[in-house]
Amino acid sequence: MTGPTTRPPLRVGLVGYGLAGSVFHAPLIAATEGLTLDTVVTSDPGRREQARAEFPDIRFAATADELLDRADSLDLIVVASPNKTHVPLATAALGAGLPVVVDKPVAGTAAEARALAALAEERGLLLSVFQNRRWDNDFLTLRKLLAEGALGDVWRFESRFERWRPRPKGGWRESGDPAEIGGLLYDLGSHVVDQALALFGPAASVYAESDIRRPGAETDDDTFIALTHAGGVRSHLYVSATTAQLGPRFRVLGSRAGYVKYGLDPQEAALRDGERPGPGWGREPESVYGRVGAGESPLTGAGRPEPTLAGDYPAYYAAVAAALLDGAPNPVTALEAAAALDVLEAARRSARDGVTVTL
Repeated sequence: MTGPTTRPPLRVGLVGYGLAGSVFHAPLIAATEGLTLDTVVTSDPGRREQARAEFPDIRFAATADELLDRADSLDLIVVASPNKTHVPLATAALGAGLPVVVDKPVAGTAAEARALAALAEERGLLLSVFQNRRWDNDFLTLRKLLAEGALGDVWRFESRFERWRPRPKGGWRESGDPAEIGGLLYDLGSHVVDQALALFGPAASVYAESDIRRPGAETDDDTFIALTHAGGVRSHLYVSATTAQLGPRFRVLGSRAGYVKYGLDPQEAALRDGERPGPGWGREPESVYGRVGAGESPLTGAGRPEPTLAGDYPAYYAAVAAALLDGAPNPVTALEAAAALDVLEAARRSARDGVTVTL
């Protein structure tokens, strides 16, 4: 009789070590049982030094081609490079026989996302999209309230991802070149649209307003999207770098009660500060809990405090590992990402032409 065997961890190659790679993907991969961060693709000496300081045994590749030349020694590729590279790199990785995680947006168009999904299915490989905001503390709390029926029938969902950055920072995310797939519509908009669809189902129509507000800005920095979901819920979604007074992150209005929540999930800030998942991860103080109630004004208490569930970004990569090792469900499919891209493309058309787009 033999004892239990321990499976070796899956070896992960990470393409890109900028903001997405260094702040989000590398720490979360390293914290996931069943995964090990094997190789980082970057030719930048400073980024190599940064990666080696945290992961002393890490290997490096200067290019994605060099990484894929080692495909036989890897089990998963994570694409965390600039948006315009997502489709070609994911295509190459799938072609090399490797499962792939791609940061959002997976592609510039829904058609490209569906083509990637078809390629992954043809190859029998996992293709997952990193939509980490599905594991934000407020999103998890709202999903719990909806499951409990605490709000009744939801009529309107307001979601804001707003910042006050009156001067452009530059870089590809703020480039006016369409090939870069920059701008807030595809950056923060990818999050708020994905959350709305995950909560309330497919969109039937889309209306949007999109502006370039800041001097010297090249692409949208203040955008509003209104969705009418097939089930009747209306979502009002705001993404902005020009908000001098921030609104609530969520305001959800139902037939029985509403839920209002201010402030961003703390996980990104913690990761940026060098904190790593562990005991107490993703929790926030009672002073910033959202509130549930009906008919009250913020000046008079505005309902009861609703304890915020802990945010759980580590759950994404845990689900990826489970999908690869045990056949568990893909946590975010490319087809789900394509549905969000349908909305983003419709929003861009709506804002350009001043029309409501039916999906």
